[in-house]
Amino acid sequence: MKKEIPLAITFITGLIIIVTFFIPHQPLGTMQQRLLLWYSIVLGFTMLLGMDSLLRSNIRKIAKRSPGWPFALVLIIGFLGTLIVGIYTWATSESLLSLGSSFMYVYTYFIIPLQATMFSLLAFFIASAAYRAFRARTMEATLLLITAAIVMLGRVPIGAEIWDKFPLIQDWIMEVPQMAAKRGIVIGVALGTIAMSLRVILGLERTYLT
Repeated sequence: MKKEIPLAITFITGLIIIVTFFIPHQPLGTMQQRLLLWYSIVLGFTMLLGMDSLLRSNIRKIAKRSPGWPFALVLIIGFLGTLIVGIYTWATSESLLSLGSSFMYVYTYFIIPLQATMFSLLAFFIASAAYRAFRARTMEATLLLITAAIVMLGRVPIGAEIWDKFPLIQDWIMEVPQMAAKRGIVIGVALGTIAMSLRVILGLERTYLT
């Protein structure tokens, strides 16, 4: 019964959502909105469970002095500090993002610099991956290298100074070949999503029960 009941709930819920999508009339018309509301409530509880799991795993790492435990300590201090500041700001201000509020200070001088640092490090990984991908060892890699160079030159002012046709060629690449590949990828993702949804609704995919 521990598996049959969740499978039955998943099947019925998925079936109701599919039916209400194609039959937007009463009483099915409002049922989809109710299910989405319940989904938001369940999502809130899952976020609480996620925070509990995050704190438990890092506290366990600190207690055992596992490799990297100082980073876990910094994470817990930052998490609890941000939570306390957010609750204090919520209780004393009209909005968390009010100018001059404590939470806005934390967001401006801690969270935004950390995001900038993360994305700056990501730029180096992208440059490294581009270097490995753009090495002209094969015909396909050579075409990729030439296309990438044209797109980059067409998107910066110096490219138009070198040759005024670079922006036009870049626009054509982005609107025709790139768009065709993008649409193929989106269609594949949509078909994969439909297939996985049917597997979950029919009970063939049960990884969420573990």
